[in-house]
Amino acid sequence: MKSISSRRIFAIHGWIGIILIVIFWSINWSLDGLRTQWGFFPLWLGYCLTIDAIVLRKRGTSLLTRSPKKYIGLFLISAPCWWLFELFNAHVQNWQYMGKENFTNIEYALFASLSFSTVIPAVFGSAELVSTFGWVKKINIPFSLKPSSSTLLTFFTLGVFLLISIFKWRDTFYPFVWISIFFLIEPMNIKLGFSSLLNYTEKGNWQSVISISVGCLICAFFWEMWNFYSYPKWIYHLPHVNAPKLFEMPLPGYIGYIPFSFELFALTSFVHGLLKKKLIDYLNFFL
Repeated sequence: MKSISSRRIFAIHGWIGIILIVIFWSINWSLDGLRTQWGFFPLWLGYCLTIDAIVLRKRGTSLLTRSPKKYIGLFLISAPCWWLFELFNAHVQNWQYMGKENFTNIEYALFASLSFSTVIPAVFGSAELVSTFGWVKKINIPFSLKPSSSTLLTFFTLGVFLLISIFKWRDTFYPFVWISIFFLIEPMNIKLGFSSLLNYTEKGNWQSVISISVGCLICAFFWEMWNFYSYPKWIYHLPHVNAPKLFEMPLPGYIGYIPFSFELFALTSFVHGLLKKKLIDYLNFFL
């Protein structure tokens, strides 16, 4: 009965999400001076809640309603995961934050961590929404990628090579920041018995890959759009491909969001696995 009624109404947390989006989108684009350091989190929390409510109405289940505690856990995992990419950027210098100089190191770390905490919930919620689209359900790719020993060895070797290359020839290999972590972590997920995208592709199920890729691209559009008139904000410096742009992001840069979604799944699965959680039982929008 709960599932049926969930499909008939738009959940209260969805209305809360819409209100947050309306208020903080307006604030971020209309006020002068510093405001996004405290406005980013409620704006993206609104996005996460709204998307979750849409999924709940369409499917009768959602990330939040399946387990509120695990949903909160996604926010907790998200911040340290994104700091990993900030560590990469300290070397490759592909983006910088305008307005960062107005904060102490501690203030910046706290505000940034709060903002970074919304990345994984936003991407996973969007992926679950994409999985409800009719065209995704009809996708049939007659090819399977199995987690064989040779595949895992190839992944890991490639990951090590790319990681070394990024630090040695950053102007050439910087795009591989968005796939190298996946190649390194995915073999460990398989070996440790954690959830993996290869668990699906070995059965010829590519809908999961499509769902999380498109879900991340949807988030990318909103990340870049809402960033455009914000302050503090980020800008990009991408060697060889710094134009043309859609908002601040050079168009070729959007391609990186696709493998980035794989890295988020691999990292989240790895952390959940270490905490003895079964991600596959929670993120069942891939089933």
